[in-house]
Amino acid sequence: MTASVLPRPHRRAAVSSGGHADWCARGHYCAFGEHRAVPITLTVPGRGTVVLTRVRDRHGRQHVEITTSVTLADGEPDAQEHLAHILIDLEAQLRRIVRPPR
Repeated sequence: MTASVLPRPHRRAAVSSGGHADWCARGHYCAFGEHRAVPITLTVPGRGTVVLTRVRDRHGRQHVEITTSVTLADGEPDAQEHLAHILIDLEAQLRRIVRPPR
């Protein structure tokens, strides 16, 4: 798996005089009160991609948007089985990652 350079984690994001967090990419979303980081892309060449984007909404709440694209197995039965496997694994991972680190 390859990844773009990961930013260093911050305990508390510094905010500039314009209300932007130091990680904000300063795009058009800022005009709507939402701040977004430059997306981080993780890729397994030819098999799949995950894009993570850190977001702070107009109320100051932060979340990460995760977009995933995975190449499914060839043929309908194999694709369905592959999809079921992905859903089971994603559910397990989601349950694990939604808990804040200690």
